[in-house]
Amino acid sequence: MLTWLTLSVRNLFRNGRRSAFTIVAIGLGFLAVNALGGFTAYIFTSLQDSYIYGEGNGHLTIFHAGFLGQGKLDPVRYLLTEADLAALRKRLAAYPEVALATPGLHIAGMLSNGQVSTIFIGEGRVPADMATIAQLSRDAIGQVRLYDGQALQDAHPYGIGVSRGLAQLLNVPLDGTAVAMAPTVSGQINALDVEVRQLIDAPVEALEDKLVSVPLRFAQNLYDTTSADHLTLVLRDGSRTGAVATRLAADFAAHGAAYEVRTWSQLSPFYVKVKKMFSVIFLITFLIVFTIVVMSVVNTVGMAVMERTREIGTLRALGMKRRGIVLLFSLESLILGAFGSALGIALMLLVVLLIRLCEPTWVPPQITRAVPLQIYLVGQYWLGSVLLLLLLSLLAAILPARKAARMEITYALGFS
Repeated sequence: MLTWLTLSVRNLFRNGRRSAFTIVAIGLGFLAVNALGGFTAYIFTSLQDSYIYGEGNGHLTIFHAGFLGQGKLDPVRYLLTEADLAALRKRLAAYPEVALATPGLHIAGMLSNGQVSTIFIGEGRVPADMATIAQLSRDAIGQVRLYDGQALQDAHPYGIGVSRGLAQLLNVPLDGTAVAMAPTVSGQINALDVEVRQLIDAPVEALEDKLVSVPLRFAQNLYDTTSADHLTLVLRDGSRTGAVATRLAADFAAHGAAYEVRTWSQLSPFYVKVKKMFSVIFLITFLIVFTIVVMSVVNTVGMAVMERTREIGTLRALGMKRRGIVLLFSLESLILGAFGSALGIALMLLVVLLIRLCEPTWVPPQITRAVPLQIYLVGQYWLGSVLLLLLLSLLAAILPARKAARMEITYALGFS
């Protein structure tokens, strides 16, 4: 076999320029597919970490049964009472996967500067828990501070965050004051003074003039309740999200508990849509790149067969069987694929190194601040690309190699 490999390598260098172009085409194909694959993996991870840790939405969310349906029309009916929250925390104590469980309450009402008023929507959360969730993120994007000003504090429940558009609309500066009004759970109107402690970045333009972020105590005081409408769970290992959700749902059903659990992906349709979009882009790029690779290998091997027709006839006349001819050209094509893959790996490592040295930044979807741009090294993509390139190189050589092997010896010897 070593003799065959040596002969194949020598044959490739007989027309070094054509072989070099083919190797470069394969290498660039490897680079294009894996760079896009690495960037796609980075996008998915960033969106996931941003939603789970950066925005504090956690891996799982527990609601009162029916809240996601009828709760939109009658939310008071589906609130989690203090007794519900205590029972849930007691049940969650049996789940070592849960690192943190924190309640939240969605609110809506009117915000006024004393002269004009406008609607707001937001969510009340425990500030200390939100800080803990951000620290649990292993990715930098999950720890990006999406506001200017001071962090909200449990000890200062009337200090809130408002979106920049809302602050501009009401002409309320940072550290300024306003009045928040909303109906309580009993149907009465309540009004509370607030201090704008931070200007927050709205994740979408539609919320730029409506979004607020408040401590849970403020939200409960505004609604005159001690309840919450959901309980957010952060897991120690995100890969266990599906398993824990299934176990919790079975646990609730077995004990007749009127709760339902949703995973972060079920509550984040934007992530699902972006993932589908990038998957389609990746597939199209993959097909285009590997079509070019196959055509390059077919062209190289086909030209080699034509130029070496007399050589093929001589080898056949010396007793080499047809499968030997097929093996020879197949090995040459396989070596082309191996050299091209090696070049692609080297180029990929170079690109990743340059990115880490230059530290480029960009503004991803749903985040208004520049974050480091990265390309992940995805081992399964690399392995799959190498194996597929080798397979495609081998398959691309079979047809011209079989054609060469079937030549009549006399025809091949007299070919000019």
